[in-house]
Amino acid sequence: MKKTTIKISLSVLAAGILTACGSAQPSAEVKKGLDIWPKIHSEVGKDPEIERQVAALLSKMTLEQKVAQMIQPEIRDITVEDMRRYGFGSYLNGGGAFPGNNKHASVKDWVDLAEAMYQASVDDSLDGINIPTMWGTDAVHGHNNVIGATLFPHNIGLGAANNPELIEKIAQATAKEVMATGIDWVFAPTVATVRDDRWGRTYEGYSEDPEIVKAYAAAIVHGLQGHADGDFLGDDRVISTVKHFLGDGGTVKGDDQGNNIDSEQMLFDIHAQGYVGGLTAGAQSVMASFNSWQGEKIHGHHYLLTEVLKNKMGFDGFVVGDWNGHGQIPGCRNDDCPQAVNAGLDVYMVPTDAWKPLLENTIAQVKAGFIPQSRIDDAVTRILRVKFRAGLFDKPSPAKRPHANNRQLIGHEAHREIARQAVRESLVLLKNNHQLLPLAPNQRILVAGDAADNIGKQSGGWTITWQGTNNQNSDFPGGQSIYDGIAQQVQLAGGEVELSENGQFVTKPDVAIVVFGEEPYAEGHGDRETLIYQHGNKRDLALLKSLKAQGIPVVSVFISGRAMWVNPELNASDAFVAAWLPGSQGEAVADVLLRNAKGEIQHDFSGRLSFSWPAHPSKPVNRYDEDYAPLLPYGFGLSYGDPSILSNTLSEKVDTALSSSDVYALFNGKAQQPWQMRLFSGEQNLPVSASSMALEGLSYRTIDKDIQEDAFRVDWQGPKAGVQFVSGNGFREDLARYQAVGGVLSMTVKRGDGVADKAIIGMHCESEGDVPGSCRAQVDISTELQGLAAQQWQVLSIDLQCFASKGVQFDQMVMPFELYATGSMSLSFSDISIMPAGDKQATVHCQD
Repeated sequence: MKKTTIKISLSVLAAGILTACGSAQPSAEVKKGLDIWPKIHSEVGKDPEIERQVAALLSKMTLEQKVAQMIQPEIRDITVEDMRRYGFGSYLNGGGAFPGNNKHASVKDWVDLAEAMYQASVDDSLDGINIPTMWGTDAVHGHNNVIGATLFPHNIGLGAANNPELIEKIAQATAKEVMATGIDWVFAPTVATVRDDRWGRTYEGYSEDPEIVKAYAAAIVHGLQGHADGDFLGDDRVISTVKHFLGDGGTVKGDDQGNNIDSEQMLFDIHAQGYVGGLTAGAQSVMASFNSWQGEKIHGHHYLLTEVLKNKMGFDGFVVGDWNGHGQIPGCRNDDCPQAVNAGLDVYMVPTDAWKPLLENTIAQVKAGFIPQSRIDDAVTRILRVKFRAGLFDKPSPAKRPHANNRQLIGHEAHREIARQAVRESLVLLKNNHQLLPLAPNQRILVAGDAADNIGKQSGGWTITWQGTNNQNSDFPGGQSIYDGIAQQVQLAGGEVELSENGQFVTKPDVAIVVFGEEPYAEGHGDRETLIYQHGNKRDLALLKSLKAQGIPVVSVFISGRAMWVNPELNASDAFVAAWLPGSQGEAVADVLLRNAKGEIQHDFSGRLSFSWPAHPSKPVNRYDEDYAPLLPYGFGLSYGDPSILSNTLSEKVDTALSSSDVYALFNGKAQQPWQMRLFSGEQNLPVSASSMALEGLSYRTIDKDIQEDAFRVDWQGPKAGVQFVSGNGFREDLARYQAVGGVLSMTVKRGDGVADKAIIGMHCESEGDVPGSCRAQVDISTELQGLAAQQWQVLSIDLQCFASKGVQFDQMVMPFELYATGSMSLSFSDISIMPAGDKQATVHCQD
């Protein structure tokens, strides 16, 4: 590495001293600890020769070289020359990142990038050392970033299969497809034990109970890495990562990146069992979690990362952070965080251009004594140990490895057959009135629903793109939709099949198979307030009822990343199948739903619920709860011949549990999480970062209403400009309950003497498949403002139905408030909230 002049302010260093020292010490409550954490006897023990090699190499490294091993940038933010100069220990591609930013990058494109980065890392002409770098990727249900790869069912479906041997086969097939693209390291398995299905990552968990999670963790680590007494990290294997340590599946209300308040005993009994299984099997890396435990961010949690994971459990691999997770530690930024290293983080995952100042600041903090040299040496020892164990110093470069550029491995037929088996075993039959299933294929079958012929929707999040959105069937060569499989078998048996998304048909069918469910989502975006399916917009229920009203038996195939409150949909179905997110091989669904041409059962339902099916839309229910009362219990699943136990008249009453005091504040003296206030004018769009700001034609300043700076004023001078409240974390928020109970957008305002020609309030949502601009709505309030007395604080409210009727989906909210004006106007705000009820008395009223 070339010598770099490192500049770091004294204030940053001072903050580093205080926060680093503070974060390195666990809280008094946690400091007591419990003697519950077992010493893990990993199948991969320390090799004296590797330890000697690591120590010898470490002794030759400069501080700059050591810190570079701890920096993991993203492919969109570094060049090959950056790798040559700095010698990063690893790098990654995030979800939706591809070589050359090309979604349809070829296998050769992936390998070429891997080869270029590798060669740059071992080129010692600039940094003076030749340590091979590692490429990490999220291959969480197959090699899901690569076009044409086999996509297996997401983990929630695999949990229903309860087949560890199958899981190992899936992991080994995934490893081979990853190796074909020159990548060394996979950020899997996720071993979260999910306790609240409102969490948007529920489908990444195998179960609500640690029983399956523990067994699966070991199986998938073996499948990815191989066995210690066999082909451990050989040519067919990749480095694995058990994640996210610790407690991400148990946050309050299922809030992504939220707070887990479980006791330490529960943390071990429920949330740590996947690590017992995975680390025993020899997992070489652990990813720290975004969440907090008892209010303390895991990325800065010395007790859990160092005392528990490394010291008590004896983990000797390395701990990698999650996407800028270190920046969420109080006192930290993405480019400055000694607290994380001191807590036990070994590798910073630092996408964006923050990697360079982070590297420079970390070097400066070691030199200043804020990070002990011994902590750096320990981190780098762990990184090098894994690299030696993986054979990276001895293996050929990525382009010369045995599977490199083998396009036949991507979506190999043997892998797809494993996926088909997984789909068949993951399906859970919840209802089967009069033994409607299995269906004879030689009849007239209508296939309806917007998920019937949609491989992207049936595959869910983490599918080519991060959120799994903006994909078409043509993006899945070798994949098949659920309709594809049904049509093929029906036609071969001499039956008739018709595909109609909206349920319209030419000739009345003998039976309808309706495939419907959740739109794809990934972390953050998938969080929900309730588990009500299509709350406030029951399009799919209307389709089911329409078919039933015509005397057509209905088989529902439900696509979802979690068990949901679907009582109305269950009542409207004669048979109901939880298909979860089956992945690219949707044709296997037909293997279970249909008899063969001879009238014989092809495959019985063998899937059983690994998540209790909820009886209430917003009360988590888990196996062994004291007041356990699910609609369907953990382990439930019908086989052919079993009688249905579900009533056809399940309660459809929705308890929204909202009272007049349940006010959802956007601003009450300051912007409320997760919303961020921004100003915009023309091409400018800036977060509010000071007590007064100005853009072209717009000025902003804080003012006093009741107490100091509890309100703000915006002054317009002509052009279109305004203020917005947007999701600060970029995630969608579920506000459907407020719209369902006649809610209003309420604001306490004081206007100046004049009102602009147009004053527009807008709301924006984000929904897959919408025409650009359709998931938003605007209401002109200039007339209502004219009716308010000038220079007086008054309440103005807008019926939420005004926005819903124009296309806003409140369960997908990304901007609940926008106000822009054309003309001159002064307007002050002291409160902006969404309130339940109030629609009949709203200033702007849109209800019938």
